[in-house]
Amino acid sequence: MKRVITGGDVFVDGRRRRLDIVVNGESIEALVTPGSGPTDADVIDATGLVAIPGGVDVHVHTREPGYTHKEDLITVSRAAAAGGYTTIFGMPNLDPPTMTAEDLDSVLEMYNEKCIVDYNHNPAAKLVDQIPAMAERGIAAYKIYMVVDTGRTYPHPAAIGVHDHGELLRAMEAVARTGLRLMVHPHDQAIMDVVEQAFWAKGDRSPAAYGKTLATGDGIIWDTATATLLRLAEATGCKLHIVHAQTIRQIEMFKQARARGVDVTAETNHWALFLGRMSDIEEQGSYVLSYMVPDHHREAVWEAMADGTINMLSSDHAPHTREEKEVGWTDAWAAHTGTPGIQEQLPLMINAMHEGHITLDRLVDLVSTAPAQVFGLLKKGSLAPGSDADIALLDLDKVWTITNEGVQSKIGWTPYDGREVKGAVAHTMVRGTDVWANGAVVGEPGHGRFVRSEGHL
Repeated sequence: MKRVITGGDVFVDGRRRRLDIVVNGESIEALVTPGSGPTDADVIDATGLVAIPGGVDVHVHTREPGYTHKEDLITVSRAAAAGGYTTIFGMPNLDPPTMTAEDLDSVLEMYNEKCIVDYNHNPAAKLVDQIPAMAERGIAAYKIYMVVDTGRTYPHPAAIGVHDHGELLRAMEAVARTGLRLMVHPHDQAIMDVVEQAFWAKGDRSPAAYGKTLATGDGIIWDTATATLLRLAEATGCKLHIVHAQTIRQIEMFKQARARGVDVTAETNHWALFLGRMSDIEEQGSYVLSYMVPDHHREAVWEAMADGTINMLSSDHAPHTREEKEVGWTDAWAAHTGTPGIQEQLPLMINAMHEGHITLDRLVDLVSTAPAQVFGLLKKGSLAPGSDADIALLDLDKVWTITNEGVQSKIGWTPYDGREVKGAVAHTMVRGTDVWANGAVVGEPGHGRFVRSEGHL
């Protein structure tokens, strides 16, 4: 069946244009002058809205299998649809963790049965002998965590942590041979251990203390790890993707490494931009930890997003129950770290656009075009004819308040509860099928399809 999206603007070729979108089945057939599309098509009235390519979120913690009391593939994809995201990449910190080709096959079967939006999945690059077989499945990237939790066993289980530089070298050599990209959470665990123990010795296990350990030495745990990773990538030829970019020195290192020919991309996350101030931590405690990001680093991150040094924005959607967060008021090291946000990230970014932090052009590139291109999703991240009809219709001028009651994630809460924003996702379409419309999820579990990586930039 053909559909025509009419009456609104379309963001294409780096600018807004008044065009109609003709959708034929799962694909975009054409962009045409208003009113010139087929007359027998189903019509979607987009008056007052702007169409952008559906978001591609390459960093999502789905929690299934193993932690479905927090989230599952149905609820996480409901949140994605409500947030304008049409493709998600799941992470391997599951139970069992995704470490083998057999683990990967099992997880992908679950996605196929339950996911509303399209998907890929990043297995852990921990077992080097498994890396080639997992590449054959069509994955877009691998994941390594240079962090292990202290005081708890999740969300960074020891089974998939990699700290030894020799082990990192072997993994990067193996990944380089596949031609795929290695996604790494940089972290200097040895330095973190020393800093943590100093706070513990004083009996301070508060959320503020936890935040300070993560920002200690003006970001030293991030900077030393990033420097090591960049040097290893240069030595091995491994394509590298750094998650959680959040310091000035990281940004400087990305520029310098690229000048030397290192293939490195980077992402930042909503919590680095909109949460993580000490005032946020004092008010909401572990509910906003993820990480503390001092103001001077946050300003640098915005600048790096604007100039392209940071390539993309991912949600790092990390849902935990209230009980798993509430314990942090007395012992932040016992609380599970991570912040949900795939549903709220795009509206928050539109609001930031109105405040002058980012242009619409850069916003679309950060959330849609760049992640699709970097990870080889050739039919995603674009509204050009022939692309998948993955479309988010945005109401750039709607003023509304984020509330816990509107949360689609299973946990039922958001750290942005009560925050007023200007900008909303009005309609989301995945391969021509509506998944979010009129303020409700209308997509069905199992609609989502595995998106095979077809060649990295």
